[in-house]
Amino acid sequence: MSTTTDLHILIYPFPTSGHIIPFLDLTNQLLTRSGLYVTVLVTPQNLPLLDPLLAAHPSSLQSLVLPPPEFSNPKQNRLFAIIQSMRQLHYPLLLQWFQSHPSPPVAIISDFFLGWTHQLGSQLRVPRLVFSPSGAFALSITHLYRQGKKGDPDWDFIGENFIANMACWGIVFNSFSELERVYFNYLKQELGHDRVFAVGPALPPPEDEDVGQANRGGSSSVPCHEVLSWLNDRPDDSVVYICFGSRTVLTSKQMEVLTAALEISGVHFILSVREPDERHVGDDHGVIPDGFEDRVGGRGFVIRGWAPQVSILRHRAVGGFMTHCGWNSVLEGLSAGAVMLTWPMGADQYTNAKLLVDQLGVAIRGGEGTENIPESSELAQKFVDSVDAIRPERVRARELRDAALGSVKGGGSSNKELDELVKQLRELKS
Repeated sequence: MSTTTDLHILIYPFPTSGHIIPFLDLTNQLLTRSGLYVTVLVTPQNLPLLDPLLAAHPSSLQSLVLPPPEFSNPKQNRLFAIIQSMRQLHYPLLLQWFQSHPSPPVAIISDFFLGWTHQLGSQLRVPRLVFSPSGAFALSITHLYRQGKKGDPDWDFIGENFIANMACWGIVFNSFSELERVYFNYLKQELGHDRVFAVGPALPPPEDEDVGQANRGGSSSVPCHEVLSWLNDRPDDSVVYICFGSRTVLTSKQMEVLTAALEISGVHFILSVREPDERHVGDDHGVIPDGFEDRVGGRGFVIRGWAPQVSILRHRAVGGFMTHCGWNSVLEGLSAGAVMLTWPMGADQYTNAKLLVDQLGVAIRGGEGTENIPESSELAQKFVDSVDAIRPERVRARELRDAALGSVKGGGSSNKELDELVKQLRELKS
């Protein structure tokens, strides 16, 4: 339990894996600073994700379990419905919790989608900080095109959410200065203050198995040691890892092209695919072709479901990474020094792909959603290119890897900005 001498912070992630994972990584970093006490809000189904952190920090971390969002209108956009339901269910509960707590948090750090917590913070006279699940480039683009569909109730709600985000006390990014400095400077100008903190990449260090590096964000569908053992038998930078995140289910055409390209390419690969669930009944979804694994022999490893992605990318044998360009995957790929093949599927992934290919020079453009599916022979050549030792993208990827890893070490830019964030939060308390 927090005391009056602790700096108590409330962490409030959006309840999907792509948002919770970096939030918990940030929480772990905060808890390395002495005198901090953190309460993390979770819904029941996500409570197990906190277990490694709770075990590692039993005296300085607690969970607050709140009811899951409800869906009363099946025709409403799922994302909008979740956000609105969370506000309706959680606002009064949090208000009561704060007002009855003997040592309530001095600040709220909440997800980009939870702009309504700015109103909660204002009512409680507690500053609210945004934690962005996207990079500064994507958020800057959102700021430029924030008008939405005026007159549509859902879009009006999202517009209000964005306005609340820009009115916040500060923004915390899971990114680092060397990666997006120009966009951090732009946002500081738009916000009218300098409380924009780049503290990433917030990843568990290689030696820190206590916070669940292998099963970060979920239980792997295959034992991590089995995947790493397979990789141990491959040469350095010879394997392409293919994964499209925790939510994307490939269409039949996408799967057909992808698997054919892997057969043609001759490269060693790990393919992680999400299998459809009840939400995809009736949708077009691809399946791995019969006999595919036999035809690729020992050069392919197929994972159906959640993969130990950080451990895979960090292995010396992995040289290429085909990704949907979700921000977590972008940072994990950059931190591993992998040459990325981009195939964005939605949301901020398109802007992230543009950043990787056109601005940073660490990636090769692969495909784009269902609109731009490459020919199998073309994609096969890109797989080969991604593990080419002399590609310019590999040189640049290694430079950014070193910058990413250096930023979180003592004296690094992100380490300093995290210290500055904690310092300013302490000043709020005093």
